[in-house]
Amino acid sequence: MQTASGVNEFSRGWRILLASLLGIGCGLAAIPFYTAGVFAPHLAREFGWSMGEIMAGLTLTTVMVIFAAPAAGVLCDKFGTRIVALISLACFGLAYLSLATLGNSLTQFYLTWAVMATLGAGTLPITFTRTVNRWFDKHRGLALGFAMTGTGLFGVLCKPFLAWVIADYGWRAGYFSLGLLPLCLAIPAALVLFREPSQATTETLSETAVQEPLPGMTKAQALRHWRFWLIAAVLVPISFALAGAVPNLEPILLDRGIDSATILTLTPLVGLSSIGGRLIGGWLLDRFWAPAVAFVLLGMPAISCMILAGGQLDPDMARVAIVLIGFALGIEYDVVAYLTSRYFGMRSYAAIYSVFYVCFSTGAGFGPLVFGLIRDFTQDFAPALQISAAILPLCSAGFLFLGKYPVLSERYRNPSFN
Repeated sequence: MQTASGVNEFSRGWRILLASLLGIGCGLAAIPFYTAGVFAPHLAREFGWSMGEIMAGLTLTTVMVIFAAPAAGVLCDKFGTRIVALISLACFGLAYLSLATLGNSLTQFYLTWAVMATLGAGTLPITFTRTVNRWFDKHRGLALGFAMTGTGLFGVLCKPFLAWVIADYGWRAGYFSLGLLPLCLAIPAALVLFREPSQATTETLSETAVQEPLPGMTKAQALRHWRFWLIAAVLVPISFALAGAVPNLEPILLDRGIDSATILTLTPLVGLSSIGGRLIGGWLLDRFWAPAVAFVLLGMPAISCMILAGGQLDPDMARVAIVLIGFALGIEYDVVAYLTSRYFGMRSYAAIYSVFYVCFSTGAGFGPLVFGLIRDFTQDFAPALQISAAILPLCSAGFLFLGKYPVLSERYRNPSFN
């Protein structure tokens, strides 16, 4: 990894961060999950589809990502992140544009989601964090946090933007406008700003050395290492517990006696606090042992779950609960990206991180469904929230067993645009 002062890292790498923020915010990690609910009532009214049929598109996306994300990771390690990001952003944008032509066919709807998830997997944080990790070392945590704020910023801005577009021009224009975001914002930024760092200083390394692989484990080596399986094992239940509550937040708050008008002022706190989680959490990762940071920040939402599992709830306590959950959601992918780079190195970073991403996506994909089923069966979200309150601190404590960072050779320094 390159070494540099924090000022030099950011003065050289700010372009990478800006391109990554736009790429992640306009990609598969943000757009579908923040906007599906906005389109659902319009699709139901237009085509007579049920909410379950419409939201199954998101479930299909989760399933496809399980297969597509590792493939995207392998491609990034083999061909570099820039070309993967550019092609994937183009395919993702075109897939969203095609939704503007949607007819009364669930098959077409689902096929579009499947293609979007498969070809758009290169827009996931797997791609962009690989390059961010290579440009930053001393302030890697903060850099990752800044790059990942794209999801939170999009979450805050997309709904009022879509509400305006759909109100004036209809839901088809909404899909069309979302398709333009990766094509008109993220792709130009990637073309102009997004680069791999130089792999060696010409003063110290020969041409042969430049061609050597990056330091760290291969994917096969990582798969044989106990640390890999420990991280993978704790990510699924943690993501289940964190993600299960957020899509169900409105009905949870309604069950706790909070009125709809107040709920509208509370739910945006998830996106805002997630931005804070990314930046503050990233700052903490640079200064303290990452497993301890992960234990504290990912375990704290257990408090939120216990608050939400109680009886009548006042708005102030609801704010505390929502902020803690949002803060943890803001740090989760950053922590995993940071741990991957520190414990396994950069040689097969994207391939390794993609497996962890699948673990997190699996838990997050099924969490909301299980929460809803428990609510249907018990007429209360409390059992699901109480289970989550137990899961979060217990599984987050698993990170504490990772031990100290291994020593990785520092071969690649002083990144520059080529």
